[in-house]
Amino acid sequence: MFYDFQYMIWVLLPSLLISGFFSIRVKAAFKKYSRVGSMNGYTGAQAARKLLDRAGLHHVDVVQTSGFLSDHYNPMSKQLVLSQDVFQGSSVASIGIAAHEAGHAIQDAENYGPLRMRSSLVPLCTVGNTLGYIVMVLGLVMLYASGGVGIGKYVVYAGCGLFSLVLLFQLVTLPVEFDATRRAKEIVVDAGIIYREERVGMDKVLNAAAMTYVAAMVSTLLTLAYYILRATAASRD
Repeated sequence: MFYDFQYMIWVLLPSLLISGFFSIRVKAAFKKYSRVGSMNGYTGAQAARKLLDRAGLHHVDVVQTSGFLSDHYNPMSKQLVLSQDVFQGSSVASIGIAAHEAGHAIQDAENYGPLRMRSSLVPLCTVGNTLGYIVMVLGLVMLYASGGVGIGKYVVYAGCGLFSLVLLFQLVTLPVEFDATRRAKEIVVDAGIIYREERVGMDKVLNAAAMTYVAAMVSTLLTLAYYILRATAASRD
């Protein structure tokens, strides 16, 4: 892959710092509040099952998987997949994450628009992520090899167009994730799984997790801005 010093300074390093900061926040919040047990003693798996049943989603299975915070909802298999710590844990952190994933299952059942749009964008995002960066780098190499003339600039712009599909996917992901978090905060109290005063820890875990999606989008924006500016500057020299 083609990297240069400016890319490392203006894109790679800031992206690593931002994503690393929010990743540490999530892990720290989960570690802290995974030691705070829920007063009613529900495990993450039990909380998820209760929330799904209350929503009439008896067909959605709650299953356990390996990995740290590898929790997700699979709309294709209709499975709510929880990591071991969340599945078996009875902390407010475990319940919060399980409720968040249950929120996605409820979105799916309600045909929530942004979720449907995100699912439809997955193939395009894969193409943009795979080809976009390669085309941007290729265009920049062509541009500098030709002394700032030729089609290199337009190749860079074409790559940016492809890579923008990743940004579009991330933009659509934000309301999906924020809505699932909002739902989680409401339904766990309404279902009597935890009391409102216990939600403080759960909210901190979910809010920190939500910011990781913002960090990913910022990284994509930095990448696009970098290649556009480099292509524009090189073509003027």
